[in-house]
Amino acid sequence: MTIGIIGAMDEEISIYLKSLHNSKKTSYKTFTFYQGTLHHKNVIIVKSGVGKVFAAMISQYLIDKFQVSTILLSGVGGSLNKNLNIGDVIIGKDSVHHDFDAIALGFQRGQISYTNYRFFNADKTLLTIALTTKLHKHKIIAGRILTGDQFFTQREKKKHKYLTEELQGDCIEMEGATVAQVCTINNIPHLIIRTISDQANGTAVKDYNAFKHIAAENSFKIVENIIQKY
Repeated sequence: MTIGIIGAMDEEISIYLKSLHNSKKTSYKTFTFYQGTLHHKNVIIVKSGVGKVFAAMISQYLIDKFQVSTILLSGVGGSLNKNLNIGDVIIGKDSVHHDFDAIALGFQRGQISYTNYRFFNADKTLLTIALTTKLHKHKIIAGRILTGDQFFTQREKKKHKYLTEELQGDCIEMEGATVAQVCTINNIPHLIIRTISDQANGTAVKDYNAFKHIAAENSFKIVENIIQKY
C-alpha cells in the first residue's frame, strides 16, 4: 500500500517532509515527489501547485506512475460555515466543483455536463479515522468541500449565495473536487482535509497569510492519525 499526499503549497507539505524517513526525490516536469515512510507506511508527498489543473495532473500522475492505493489532499481552506473558526478542520464527506455551471443546458450547478458526476464522496473508512483525531482547542467536523479557481472574500460571498444556499458548502478551496473526481474515475480511495485559515470575509487575505502555518499543522496531525490507523 502506498499513500499519496498532496499539498498545494510549500507550507502544506514542509511539515510532512520533516517527518519523512528514507526520503528519495523524483522529478517530473516542474514537480518534485518525495518517496519514503511515515509511521512505517509507504508514502509519496508532492506539492501540486494551486488550482484545479495542477491538482488533476498530479493526481493522475500519482496513480499512473507510482500506483498509489490512496490519495489524501491536505491543506488550508476558507470557511463557509459560521460555526467554524480559524484552526478548525473540515474533513470532506464529499466535494463539488462550485464553478462548473451548465445550468443553461439543463444540468444542476456543479454537475459535470452529460454525466452523473456532481458530488464526489470520500472514502468512508478514511473519513471515520480522520474524525477520531484529537486537536487541542480546535474542532473537527465532516462537511462539504466546494472547489473552484477563485479566492473568495466577503464581497464575493455576498454575490454568490448559492455557495451555501444551493450547494450547502462548509469550506471553499481550489483543488479538492478535482482530486476527488480523478480518484473517483480511477476507483482510488481519497479524502480531503482542510483546516480553516480564513473565513472568506473582509479579513480573508490577512488571515490566510497569518494563519496558514497553524492550519497546515492541524492538517498534518489528521493525516498522521490516518496513516497510523489505516
